[in-house]
Amino acid sequence: MVHLFKLFCATAISVIAIGVQGAEAISGKPRVVDGDSLKFGSVAVRLHGIDAPESDQVCSRNGQDWRCGFEATAALAALVENHWVDCSEIDKDRYGRIIAVCSIGGPLGVELNREMVATGWAIAYRRYSTDYVIEEMEAQKSGLGIWSGSFVAPEQWRRGRRGNSKPGQMPRDKDCGDFQTWQEAQSFFEAAKPGDPHRLDGDRDGVACESLRH
Repeated sequence: MVHLFKLFCATAISVIAIGVQGAEAISGKPRVVDGDSLKFGSVAVRLHGIDAPESDQVCSRNGQDWRCGFEATAALAALVENHWVDCSEIDKDRYGRIIAVCSIGGPLGVELNREMVATGWAIAYRRYSTDYVIEEMEAQKSGLGIWSGSFVAPEQWRRGRRGNSKPGQMPRDKDCGDFQTWQEAQSFFEAAKPGDPHRLDGDRDGVACESLRH
């Protein structure tokens, strides 16, 4: 009993120390919030460089709606399961959440961010990072996860849910001549994802209307 009490105290102290020094690393057994978010107690963590469907988001496959947001959340929960998760902080977002790269199984284990994109349950969040573009392309090519059908980019879904527009509604078709600057074209290209419905990225390198950069 004494041994168990000492072990409990040591663990509690470790967790408290991690909470105080959370600017660098967070470790523990988190709760999965959705396909790209975790909570370690009261500490909210957003997985860096990826964007998963919202928990209530619906996608389309073979002409039928399906709960892709629920499935993405379940996919991350299956990865985390009862494992100890280590997260390295990269930044904080405007909501105060820690933006981090998280993994299970130590340095040689599975990186959750990369695995979620590689299995098709999240897309590379190019607005903030291009770290997982290759994994996204492979998942899309193989028709994995949400790539097995059609879907609205999570960011666009969020905007549609907040506003009066239909989530799946897209702007009229545009080409590079409709933009004054490359930055304007790139921002439009990012907002119109997934894919390249306006065909602004001819060589599929993630950069739209490269002619405007010269």
